[in-house]
Amino acid sequence: MMRAHRGYLLLALAVALLPLLPVPDFWITQANYVGLYGIVCVGLVLLTGVGGLTSFGQAAFVGLGAYTTAYLTTRFGASPWLCLLAGLLLTGASAWVIGQITLRMSGHYLPLATIAWGLSLYFLFGNMEWLGKYDGLSGIAPITLAGFSLESGRAMYWLIWFCVMATVLVSLNLLDSRPGRAMRALKGGVSMAEAMGVDTARYKITLFVLAALFAALSGWLYAHFQRAVNPTPFGVNMGIQYLMMAVIGGASHVWGGLLGALLMTLLHDKLQVWLPALLGGDGNIEIVVYGLILILILQFAQEGLWPFVRSLFSATSPGRGRVGAGTVAAHTTVSAGPVARLATRDKPKGGQPILEVQQVRKQFGGLVAVNDVSFRLKAGDIIGLIGPNGAGKSTMFNLISGVLGVTRGKIVFNGAEVNRLSARQIVRRGMGRTFQHVQMLPTMSVLENVALGAHLRTGRSHLLNVLAAMFKLERSQERALLAEARRQLERVGLGDYLHVPAGSLALGQQRILEIARALCSDPLLLLLDEPAAGLRLKEKEALASLLRQLRDEGMSILLVEHDMDFVMELTDHLVVMEFGTKISEGTPVQVQNDPVVLEAYLGGVQ
Repeated sequence: MMRAHRGYLLLALAVALLPLLPVPDFWITQANYVGLYGIVCVGLVLLTGVGGLTSFGQAAFVGLGAYTTAYLTTRFGASPWLCLLAGLLLTGASAWVIGQITLRMSGHYLPLATIAWGLSLYFLFGNMEWLGKYDGLSGIAPITLAGFSLESGRAMYWLIWFCVMATVLVSLNLLDSRPGRAMRALKGGVSMAEAMGVDTARYKITLFVLAALFAALSGWLYAHFQRAVNPTPFGVNMGIQYLMMAVIGGASHVWGGLLGALLMTLLHDKLQVWLPALLGGDGNIEIVVYGLILILILQFAQEGLWPFVRSLFSATSPGRGRVGAGTVAAHTTVSAGPVARLATRDKPKGGQPILEVQQVRKQFGGLVAVNDVSFRLKAGDIIGLIGPNGAGKSTMFNLISGVLGVTRGKIVFNGAEVNRLSARQIVRRGMGRTFQHVQMLPTMSVLENVALGAHLRTGRSHLLNVLAAMFKLERSQERALLAEARRQLERVGLGDYLHVPAGSLALGQQRILEIARALCSDPLLLLLDEPAAGLRLKEKEALASLLRQLRDEGMSILLVEHDMDFVMELTDHLVVMEFGTKISEGTPVQVQNDPVVLEAYLGGVQ
């Protein structure tokens, strides 16, 4: 690890010393462009690689930052530093409004929407008389810092690359934090993230605005570097190139954004010389080459080129794990020192009703998936919900946990009606769950996957959380979350897999991971959807022992399971469903001897 850090420090030192070397001014200019493009690409890594949101319109946000400072400095003689603040405010507000509209879309509609507003802003720049139309604005004043004018390209180099390193640093800090885990969870699916208490809509907007602010910063630097602006660099064509840079470098890696900017800038310069000489004629022939390169990257290196570059560092630092700095799966460590434990809920007294399902019905059009089902779960009990495939068990789980809304009926949890609440609001009240099909983030470590379950157990307001994470001001909170995740992993027998990528675990271990993640939310009621599926005999015995221990500690458990031996030996009470209707209820012995159940589900079990 130390060798890897030394490698990054040497790289940073080489970048810092470049203007002092006797290199041509053209090299410095190219390095400046790499930095300007890199800032935008880091934002795209957050937006696309982390949030899974594709945008072709980032160049328009670059234009907002550039035109704001160009207009205010040329027309009013405003300080460039005040113009930076104005540009960030204008861009942030614009991105928030655009995001509120477009981020509600999914599939191919979102990329199309980004093209639409990118074109709108481009034509706005080109048709406004006071913005110089397509000729743009010129005569932009240079930036002055501590009385020193950054008029030359070499002088601007220092500021540009300071901003590059700053955006990289705050991005890495953010990803290695509680808000960063929530952002990375967006790619794992909305239902899983919401079930962990993540406000997915808010985090999508946050990523969108943050990527736009990075783009505006690049635009501000560009305007004062070029000393003139016009609409051409802010069109959709450039927006597509920004996205290509991020994908080629590695859209899931912060450093990959810079690598893509470097490679595409150098390649663009060389192709403009080589291709006309080779093929003859003029024109944007290099676009064809970019397309071919992108196709090859998507076919053979979907993670981009950064993993190959990072492997060169790993080759010189053999102790380094798979989860390294600069990836979306940020590196985490568990402090060996004393860590404050997170606050826990008081469990209700045994025998007290904690969950009441009252005549709950769910219809999908004319299909009745759950037909007026009622049952009750008492605190400290384990209830099994059983039935053949298609009986409506998982639908009932989703109704209880807020993933689906009920058509009619009532669900009361811990004395309060929750059937009109969202999954996020219900988990905040103390209900944790696993899923029928394992839902986790395979590239994240086991420890971080489980820590996501404790998302709602700490934190200030959303904005303060994000800002604190960007500047590493929430390390005590982060240590507490990771320590809690470690305790739960050790509790379920996965303590030896803390820093292993979750996707490398066997299916049975992944199901145990989901239980640990649910326990990390400090639930009063635990909903387990087929927890024993894929487990071997010894693993099932260990799971049953764990669930009995949880029950003895006051935990209430509702589980769906197809393994009848496991269910009969573990549960205190059973509810049997068939075709969405409850057909039987009672102790395991009573259910085993119910003729209706024997005929409908259990066959010849005695």
